[in-house]
This record gives sequence, C-alpha cells and structure tokens, in this order.
Amino acid sequence: MVFKRGNMERQVPNLPQEVKWCKRCVISNQRPRIIFDEDGVCSGCHYSDYKRQEINWEEREAELLELLAKHRRNDGYWDVIVPSSGGKDSGYVAHQLKYKYGMNPLTVTWSPLKYTDIGHKNFQSLIDAGLTNLLCSPNGKLQRKLARLCFEELGDAFHVFVLGQISYPFHLALKLGVKLVFFGENGEAEYAGDPEYADKPYKPAEEWVNQHFKGVTFKELVEYGLKNKDYFSEEDFSRADLLYYEPPSIEELHRAGILGKHFFSYYHTWTPQENFYYCVENTGFKANPERSEGTYSKYASLDDRMDGFHYYMRYIKFGLGRCVEDAAHEIRDGHIAREEGIALMKKYEGEFPAKYFNEFLEYLDISESHFWEVVDSWRLPHLWSKKDGEWQLKSPVK
Repeated sequence: MVFKRGNMERQVPNLPQEVKWCKRCVISNQRPRIIFDEDGVCSGCHYSDYKRQEINWEEREAELLELLAKHRRNDGYWDVIVPSSGGKDSGYVAHQLKYKYGMNPLTVTWSPLKYTDIGHKNFQSLIDAGLTNLLCSPNGKLQRKLARLCFEELGDAFHVFVLGQISYPFHLALKLGVKLVFFGENGEAEYAGDPEYADKPYKPAEEWVNQHFKGVTFKELVEYGLKNKDYFSEEDFSRADLLYYEPPSIEELHRAGILGKHFFSYYHTWTPQENFYYCVENTGFKANPERSEGTYSKYASLDDRMDGFHYYMRYIKFGLGRCVEDAAHEIRDGHIAREEGIALMKKYEGEFPAKYFNEFLEYLDISESHFWEVVDSWRLPHLWSKKDGEWQLKSPVK
C-alpha cells in the first residue's frame, strides 16, 4: 500500500507555483512567509540592509538595558530564562546576559531526539562555563511515535523537538515566576520571513502556531494521530506526558506578564560566525571535526543526530535545504559573494544525511521503503520532476 499523507501541514498550499531566486542571496520564494520586491530581492536581504544602514545599535542596547533593569532581581533568584541546548547562539545569549549585563539566567533544555557526542560535550561545556541548566527529557516511547507522526504528516520528524523547545521554557517561566524568556535570533528577520514581524523585540504567542508550528496545533496533531495511525493510541501517554509539547494558554501568559519570545538579535547585530568565535573563547564550544552533511559549515546545529533529516526534508518540501541557510546569511554578512554561495549550493545542497540514516529508521520504527514513500509524498509537482528515473529540481538556484 502506497503511503498517502494528509493535509496537516498548512504552509505548503500557500507556496508560489513559480520558483524565483533572490538576485542578491541564494534563497528562493519557496520559503514560507518570505517576500520578494519587484526587483527580485528577498525580505532577508532588505532586513540585512536595514540593520546596517538604519538601526542605531546604541539605542537598541539602551532598550535592552531598560528591559533587563525592569526584570533584574537582587535576591539571587533567576530573572531570565534562556532556552539552550549548548549551541553557539543560545550559549552566546546566556553568557552575555550573565557576564556582560549582570542578569542571573537559567538555561533550560528540551532534549534533542538523540544527542551527538559533540552536541552533548558543548551542552556540558556551557554549564561548566558558569550557567545553571534544567534539562527535560520527555517520555521516550511517546517522543518516537510523535516524531514518526510529524515525519509522515508534517514532513519533519524534528518538529516534535520544536514543539517542546518553544513550549517548555514558558511552562517553566510560569512555574518559577520568571517573566523574561530570551531566545537568540528572530528567524523572520535573519532567515527571511514575514517583514511585519522582522523588526520586533519579541514574538507574541498568538503568532506561534502559524510561524513555528506549521499552522497546526499540538492538540490537532495528537487527535489526528489517534484517529489515523495504528501505531499511536491513548495507551502511549498520560496527560502529564503531553504537557510540555504545547505552550501555556495565551491567557495564562498574559496574566503572568510574559509578552512572548524575546530576541537577542533585536538588540545586537546577529552574526552566526561571530557567535561561534565568542563561544569558542568563552563557553568552551567546539565545532565538528568534519563538515555537517548538506552544507559546508562545521559549527551550526550540531546537537541532534536526527537534525540532518529536518534539513533534508525541507529540501524535499521547499527545494531549500541546509546549505542555503549558511550561504544566504554569509552573503548578507559580506563573508562570501553570491557566486561562491551558488557554487557551494551546487556542491552540497540536498546532500543526503547518510551518517545517521539507520538510527533515524530505528528511532521512528520504519522501514527504508516506507521512508522513501513518505519522502516522495512531499515532492511538489511544481518543484520536482523525474528524469531517467531520478528526481531533479525543476528550477535549481541560478
């Protein structure tokens, strides 16, 4: 029986049917919520210009100082929560808040699906650099089944991590009485999304479903799984097991005075390479000894063995994989030229993450044939065609 996915993923129907590539970087109009101007330049490049030319960063830091002063405590208790798995970006944010700005951050971690060795070492190094951490490791049996559900119906097994990574910190914030939750970059700004939310200090909870959860709530996802999947039943979980996959209600957050996801990138220029160098020096962060599959870099998204399949499935769904994230940002940052970015894309973009493939199949409890059935179910006709029995993108980067 050939696998046929449902319609849970609500970003895909809104994709433009004609593929266009940004004239300045290497992103296409297939990225959800991205905007192109009449000259063919994407909203990410425009925001990069805006950061360099119009933002007064001294004024932004003054805003940050005012915000932190409002929340800073003098009794030694935590006054800000920083979601962190030990990576360069969250490590940079947590370390800056503590050692430059005198805050008392609590780092909190929603466990990756399967830690890499280097990811776990970096996680421990951040703690050893002077930061307290609370790690939540969810019910493993449930997590694997939810990951399979997300792989089949949202085209992204890693989505189950995203749910907890965003939701868990806010549950803790409510329980601990901490009103400030700081994330790193605003993806709508740094990776080209909706310009309406690009230059904002925080993202309110009202926007999370559409901008982080692919348009579907966790409750809808679970209900769909119970109704349609023979491997998923109410015997797999208790009510408590589900708690941290879904954010607190908007009413709860409002009553507690928690505005939403604050972004450090709103107050400071955000340069991934510089964050890497900072953490090498200050938190003991180490890069991979080899490049990450699907790209040319060695220092980003190192934590999870399953992470490569998130980027690979993004390549299948949108024609945009892992290399484009690095290349587009480094073009905007002036580190490489567009021509070099295109060359890197042609060499690495869409590379299959073979290293942990067998572990991925085992984790989801699926066969290799089922894996490819699910993959092929996400190939959109306006993006993909078969030539001599091989799938090819109809409109590759140019």
